[in-house]
Amino acid sequence: MYQHVNFHQDNNDFTKGKFLITGGAGFIGSHLVDYLMEHGATEVRVVDNLSEGKKENIEHWLNNERFSFFEGDITDVELMAKACDGVDYISHQAALGSVPRSIKTPLATNEANVTGFLTVLDAARNAGVKRVVYASSSSVYGDHPQLPKLENAIGNSLSPYAVSKRVNELYADVFGRCYGMELMGLRYFNIFGPRQKPDGPYAAVIPLFLASIMNDEPAQINGDGEQTRDFTFVENAVQANIRSLATPNSAAAGKVYNVAVGERMSVIEMYKVLCEFAGKGLNLVHREPREGDIRDSLADISLAMTYLGYQPAVKMRNGLMQTLDWFRNS
Repeated sequence: MYQHVNFHQDNNDFTKGKFLITGGAGFIGSHLVDYLMEHGATEVRVVDNLSEGKKENIEHWLNNERFSFFEGDITDVELMAKACDGVDYISHQAALGSVPRSIKTPLATNEANVTGFLTVLDAARNAGVKRVVYASSSSVYGDHPQLPKLENAIGNSLSPYAVSKRVNELYADVFGRCYGMELMGLRYFNIFGPRQKPDGPYAAVIPLFLASIMNDEPAQINGDGEQTRDFTFVENAVQANIRSLATPNSAAAGKVYNVAVGERMSVIEMYKVLCEFAGKGLNLVHREPREGDIRDSLADISLAMTYLGYQPAVKMRNGLMQTLDWFRNS
């Protein structure tokens, strides 16, 4: 899938490095694995407890000598020490997602997202890893009303999930200052695409809509559906991760970047676009607004463009079409 794109500079030794992807059997993590393997990385390791990820997402690499899979939890100190040994770069994607789930189970969210992240950072520090790039979230903006969202303007957190991601950013800043580590955070804005799960009580909205459309069932929309999101195709997230891991610009380290398209669409309009592409009529059921959700989301991506050379190549409609095609054929 990623052989046709190149997000890293050819004149450096980036692909000669050894990489660890936490959550590498998950939605975004498995796409990063594909990019690195397809571009000839010396070694790619994955740590995943398979609570959210699926082994089938990485099964095409399991017999490749350049690939290693560690099934286990990122809170396991011994496992992370083993997985980080000799690694040059870490992409930290493992997390317990979902705002509603975090409201229901805050302790589990904290254990996975805060204790897990701290365990990864400490293992990386002890192993002398060159650079760690980690997934943060647009949820950290909370109730701050400004649009578009700028990295330095944060409001009050609206969920335990948002708190956990903000704590990740604070820990990364401290580890950078205390230990001289190179760390970069990526605030994802509603990433979607192939391999995103439509099943489970905390599935994201786009795979849920696609499942309802494919099965000719009513789509459930939270509230009036006019809430807006900066929906971002997964290839753009891969680009941001690879550019962060590979950039020779030392000034890029120690920052947090918005990863989005810089455009927004309402949830109900997004559903209408999917129905149009699928050749299906609208079949809607409105329900109560979701607890902890923000009303509108739109990213300013100028910081990532300036420091990382990030340029989101796949816009919303194109990404929605690619995702629909994958759901039809999977």
